[in-house]
Amino acid sequence: MKKSLGANPLVYPTPVWAIATYNEDGSSNAMCAAWGGICCSKPPCLAVSLREATLSHGNIMKRKAFTVNIGTEAFAAQVDYFGLSTGRNVDKFAATGLTASASTLVDAPFIEEFPLIIECTLQQVVEVGLHTQFIGEIMDVKADENIIDNQDLPDIELLRPLIFSPVARHYHGVGNFVAQAFEVGKKFRK
Repeated sequence: MKKSLGANPLVYPTPVWAIATYNEDGSSNAMCAAWGGICCSKPPCLAVSLREATLSHGNIMKRKAFTVNIGTEAFAAQVDYFGLSTGRNVDKFAATGLTASASTLVDAPFIEEFPLIIECTLQQVVEVGLHTQFIGEIMDVKADENIIDNQDLPDIELLRPLIFSPVARHYHGVGNFVAQAFEVGKKFRK
């Protein structure tokens, strides 16, 4: 028998993203976000939901761009710090020792040390209760060569992305390979 847990944001897992934007004065900012995911394949788009109270929310509205910097096990402390502090009071890049690099495609910085970066232009804004969902068209994905597999794609086991358990507020790494997608289920075809 299943137990009702009520209406809660209990989708497991959620990503750990550092959303990078430019502040009004041109300085760089980053925040930790977990309410996000792919929302379209053609054109390639992703969605991230932020509260209006965040500095990043206003930055995206003004600049119409942002980058998604995939949090990894190696940068768990830095990405967590991005969620614990506000760019209104502190330079998060200076505090963490990370490097903000200017994108040549979108009006937003990216985090040089993070191995996987997604550069987005703002395509749509959807108000959803406490959050605003920003839908960004993916203009480019940049990856460090040391996480690229033999098919020129990021390898999840080399990337070692963080995932987030929303209610427990735990970060986890990605588990072991289980099965090949779009293959393992073929055994049920008649």
